[in-house]
Amino acid sequence: MADPIKKITLRNGTVRYRTVVDAGRDENGKRVQITITRDTKTEVKDERNRILHQRKAGTYIAPSTITLGEWLDQWLEYKRRDVEETTIRAYRLALVHVHDRLGHVRLQELTEDQVRDFIDELVARGRRKGGKSGTRLAVSTVEGILTRLREALSRAVVRKLIAVSPAKHVRVSLVDKKTDKRERVRPKPWTVEEVQAFIKGIEEDRLYAPMLLSLMGLRPAEVCGQRWADIDLQLGTLEMTNTRTMIGNFKVLEKDAKTTAGERSLPLPQWPWDALKRFRAQQAREKLAAGEAYTDSGYVLVDELGVEMNTRQLREHAYRLMEELGMRRVRLYDARHSCLTYLAVTGVPDVVLAAWAGHTNASFTKRKYVHVAPEDMRAAAAAWDAFHGGDPKTAT
Repeated sequence: MADPIKKITLRNGTVRYRTVVDAGRDENGKRVQITITRDTKTEVKDERNRILHQRKAGTYIAPSTITLGEWLDQWLEYKRRDVEETTIRAYRLALVHVHDRLGHVRLQELTEDQVRDFIDELVARGRRKGGKSGTRLAVSTVEGILTRLREALSRAVVRKLIAVSPAKHVRVSLVDKKTDKRERVRPKPWTVEEVQAFIKGIEEDRLYAPMLLSLMGLRPAEVCGQRWADIDLQLGTLEMTNTRTMIGNFKVLEKDAKTTAGERSLPLPQWPWDALKRFRAQQAREKLAAGEAYTDSGYVLVDELGVEMNTRQLREHAYRLMEELGMRRVRLYDARHSCLTYLAVTGVPDVVLAAWAGHTNASFTKRKYVHVAPEDMRAAAAAWDAFHGGDPKTAT
């Protein structure tokens, strides 16, 4: 058998050794061959044996010129199989900074130091909008960007484009986290008293019933997607199967519930139940008055002519009501946090809390949505009063 390693002489007289190794096939089924050129025959043999050994072990990474930016685009297309269009848009926005600053780097040349420096720079000077450009970016935003980057690079490892993810062990520094916590003003969700004051203040508002749905733990997109066909006004139940959300605050996207757990049946509390009955009767009167001008869309949240309303309109209507009542502005989604916190501190079991919120995992519900404020701990303070004032002999 002929020796696969060839001796070659360059134009300048330098002698080198070269061979070609079959490195398998790429993701498209095309044969991959690697040319190895070294100063000595032994070096060529060693490199060839390394490649063949890694191929057999399934650990070989074929050289590639793909950049990080190109891979991120491929990864986003891959993710379209698993997530909603709104989620893809959120992922793409999260990766804008990565594209701008690291997108030109070859994927196989990306290092942990580069990723770490990028994250540090992003925290320090990453702001592009919502404030002065080039100032600090919220740690929570940066962590979201890092999560998406880490996920994309982990997929590159699975596809054998890289051996290990250079973002696997990168974290936002503890110093940056402490600075962010100290300096960033975070709007607090409403207290229970504020929610109750808002409910009382909007009793005469036309959209009182949909507002109450927002204040019993439903997402704004769920309120906008609610149809009369999904509500049983006789039994007082609500089926949550449809949502109407927005992409970029201008395009409405109608789809089924966010997750399997999001598809749920809820018993209507008495206040929303009664309000929905009144709202249904009011819409019947509006339809009669409008005649042919009325659009019978079947949605709960509609204007006086029956035209369905979107999440932006719901939000803006809520803000107007808050302003009229002299209340501090909060997002309706933050009101969802307030409502779920109330259920948690009043003793609703974790499994029921998660089911009501439309979550699979109760620990996720409590970690993300339950925010215990000082007023929520009055019962604990009262218990300490009893402890401190009780008989020392019976306090243990």
